[in-house]
Amino acid sequence: MLQKVSLANDPTVVEKVLERVVKDKVEFVDLQFTDVAGVLKNLTIPTGELETGIKHGIWFDGSSIEGFARIAESDMYLMPDVSTYALIPWEKEHVTARVICWVYTPTGEPFRGDPRYVLARALEEAWEMGYEYMTGPELEFFLFRRTASGELAPLPHDHAGYFDVSTDLAYPIRKEMVKALRVLGIEAETSHHEVAIGQHEIDFRYDNALRTADNATTLRITLKAIAQQNGLHATFMPKPIMGINGSGMHTHQSLFDVRTGQNAFADPTSEYGISKLAEHFIAGLLAHAMGMCAVLAPLVNSYKRLVPGYEAPVYIMWARINRSALIRIPKVSPGRPETTRIELRCPDPSCNPYLAFAVMLKAGLDGVKRGLTPPPPLEEDVYHLDEKRLTQLDVGTLPGSLGEALEAMQADPLIEEALGTHVYERFIEARKIEWDEYRLQVSPWEIDRYLPSF
Repeated sequence: MLQKVSLANDPTVVEKVLERVVKDKVEFVDLQFTDVAGVLKNLTIPTGELETGIKHGIWFDGSSIEGFARIAESDMYLMPDVSTYALIPWEKEHVTARVICWVYTPTGEPFRGDPRYVLARALEEAWEMGYEYMTGPELEFFLFRRTASGELAPLPHDHAGYFDVSTDLAYPIRKEMVKALRVLGIEAETSHHEVAIGQHEIDFRYDNALRTADNATTLRITLKAIAQQNGLHATFMPKPIMGINGSGMHTHQSLFDVRTGQNAFADPTSEYGISKLAEHFIAGLLAHAMGMCAVLAPLVNSYKRLVPGYEAPVYIMWARINRSALIRIPKVSPGRPETTRIELRCPDPSCNPYLAFAVMLKAGLDGVKRGLTPPPPLEEDVYHLDEKRLTQLDVGTLPGSLGEALEAMQADPLIEEALGTHVYERFIEARKIEWDEYRLQVSPWEIDRYLPSF
């Protein structure tokens, strides 16, 4: 059932959750939210404080949260979204539940720097246009062993490959992860070993973008917790090992008509099975691909993944079967037009899902509003085309570094509109600091390469 995003709790749901807290014998409740970088933050309260928190909020100091308030405007409060209530399965000693929260200012207004609220604003715009935005992110990750001294290092847990079984040492661990996700209300649909050694993927159900952003954030912390229980480290770093595939967060997406409940991207009579609306949406994503890249791939390391040869997109184009394309149209099962969707392949799992979905949606809606038409789809493997052929095809490329991505972001006014000025300015400020720190480093590669010769 399609549902408009609301910041207010349903009194019936509040009552049921408070009853569940008693039934589950919950001792503590973790109030969760993310900073602008997408890092999960946590404030723990005794169960007895939950009902008061639901009514009046729980105050906290926002000045120490990255991208939130400055010292002079630090007071904020959390309002629990009780629909996100779930038990935390790895908390064995004390029964603990979690609730994801909205962030509010002292004047009672939603905080415009809250990434979850940024997405809610974009979803509200889509709803007013008659659409609900649905997404399905596919988060890839690595499982690494620690060194003999317990230090973190990129040491793959196994040497298996895509869909392998006998050499896949994490097969039982992924089952533990799926069970933990189920307790948290996340239904995993598939889990498997990925292409690179030590690399895995767990996919969960396609849903409203706010719920899938919540689920993506929860999945990251859950997989890290289960990995730690097994003496491993789960990382969503985009490219932890040179020479093998990096980890992406391919995001499937579509718009559903709020009046009919039908998938507005579906048109079984068209060549690719997609509607004109879907084509406009694709054109919007392509038009803003450069500008939103810093949000979708936010780390210096992200651009070590976005290079030719490792199934990661570099060229700004779309296709059906071509996995070198930025946007792919997955095949739809006969008789199931409701599953029609488009897949954007440049995001990686280090991004903030709330901000990522917000800029994707705004970019797509811009294509819809302006009636943009995408260029013809390109089924050639562009990785093997020379520069002359790429020029003939008028195929652009994604930014080659975080620095280039930030320049493109600042050149695209839609990105500031999508994020809001508060998040936009603080995001750029933080990423520029990271880029400058990286540029000033003298790496071991440079020492090995140049010191003997110059």
